[in-house]
Amino acid sequence: MKLYNYFRSSASFRVRIALELKGLAYTYVPVHLARGEHREAPYAALAPEQLVPLLELDDGTRLSQSMAIIEFLDETHPAPPLLPAEPRARARVRALAQIVACEIHPLNNLRVLKYLNRELGVSEDAKNTWYRHWVRLGLEAFERQLAAQPATRYCAGDAPTLADCLLVPQIFNARRFDCDLGGLPRTMAAFDACMALDAFQRAQPSACPDFEA
Repeated sequence: MKLYNYFRSSASFRVRIALELKGLAYTYVPVHLARGEHREAPYAALAPEQLVPLLELDDGTRLSQSMAIIEFLDETHPAPPLLPAEPRARARVRALAQIVACEIHPLNNLRVLKYLNRELGVSEDAKNTWYRHWVRLGLEAFERQLAAQPATRYCAGDAPTLADCLLVPQIFNARRFDCDLGGLPRTMAAFDACMALDAFQRAQPSACPDFEA
């Protein structure tokens, strides 16, 4: 398999985590978002959305969208599972993941931040205030969801799930933008538990071959 991705992309980071948790080998293909490589040939011809990540399977099939990729990996390589077997528990994990993927990330990804700066003339300080507002709002909702369930080591049990795959990259980005992460005990405990695992360490941005400090 080939994973076209960018070290700082949280969506790419999610897929790297899933691949590492499942022990799946892949070729790392860097696509530098900040330099616009996702909009240039030859990558733009491969990816209809001109976004990362893109997973190319051994038979040439290409899959996009991080959550779709992770669920595909979970269905085709079921051990260890990233979604619970019980329908209600599975729905709760997906809901946690979607707080990040649908409520936080769309408002704060790179193209949105660039649009705020370049097209709307928003200052750097105002852009960062925007970023921190939506991250904090989403993580507070994430914390309330966790608090409504019995305490577990990770987001939803004693092993990482899809929810953890999405939470960890979001916390990395939140820290990069100096977001307030106080008052989120369950959320940060799950993050810390994940980062104690080798799979999450291997997937993090600083471990990527294209990492830039």
